[in-house]
Amino acid sequence: MPEAVLVSAETGDDAAAYRLPDGRALVATVDFFTPIVDDPYDWGRIAAANAFSDVYAMGAEPALALNIVAWPVDDLPLEMLAEVLRGGQAVAAQAGAVVLGGHTITDPEPKYGMVALGFAAPEEIVRNATAPPGAALFLTKPLGTGIVSTAIKRQVAEPEQVQAAVELMATLNAAAARAMREARAEAATDVTGFGLLGHLERMLEVSGVAARLDAGAVPLLPGVLELAERDVVPGGTKRNLAFVRPHLDAASLTEPELLVLADAQTSGGLLVAATRAEELAGALVRLGVPYARIGETVVGEPGRISVAGHLSR
Repeated sequence: MPEAVLVSAETGDDAAAYRLPDGRALVATVDFFTPIVDDPYDWGRIAAANAFSDVYAMGAEPALALNIVAWPVDDLPLEMLAEVLRGGQAVAAQAGAVVLGGHTITDPEPKYGMVALGFAAPEEIVRNATAPPGAALFLTKPLGTGIVSTAIKRQVAEPEQVQAAVELMATLNAAAARAMREARAEAATDVTGFGLLGHLERMLEVSGVAARLDAGAVPLLPGVLELAERDVVPGGTKRNLAFVRPHLDAASLTEPELLVLADAQTSGGLLVAATRAEELAGALVRLGVPYARIGETVVGEPGRISVAGHLSR
């Protein structure tokens, strides 16, 4: 592998990182998905925030984006697509990034996302494979967006649940990433499609450590546990739990609680491992980032997760 490759696909990290001739690191990622909310503008906002999240999780700052669009031109109006792109552009502007075109194809199912590029100093790149034992685990957004998105599709979501989920998913992880860099956090990833448990398991496995979680400290969107108890749960969340279950010690938790912890997120928060816990907590407070300290890494079987307590309603 070329020496210029700083982060590759080997550790399943959030983005690739490549050292440029001027010494900076180029951080590159791509993400797109089908609609998860009804409003096209909000879908665009969420998709853009989701794409930039991988750049932030690596400790980089977004600079450039390219749109990726699949659109059923015979079934949905191009005016709707314009709203999707407008939403993406709005969030890119918030991130300080420019959108310079992209690529569009005709497809029976609409899809939208972005290639997101950013820059970082190589020494400031935050990887998922470098969590030491004894690090505090921080989570910067509540869980439950996958379950709420399923509730929207089944038309059982309450308006306040929809609003909370949309605003959460459209919120950039910019300030959380800045706090992470200031506190020199040892490792991080963003919580997206594999859920909290899945992304944590991967971080632990490639870092060679285990973890203990306090279920009661994990923040949730309103009503998410109740929806899980009614089996309003996406198929991806159930697959996540099936994958991670062999790595879990969580006998006290109910099946709905486990499903919430494994819920497939879109544009979730950062999961950060930091030995300078008080420094990170102070930076998050100063920058106005809600957070929860949900556990710690420990010496043990790589990838093993012990969960105690119960989720708060």
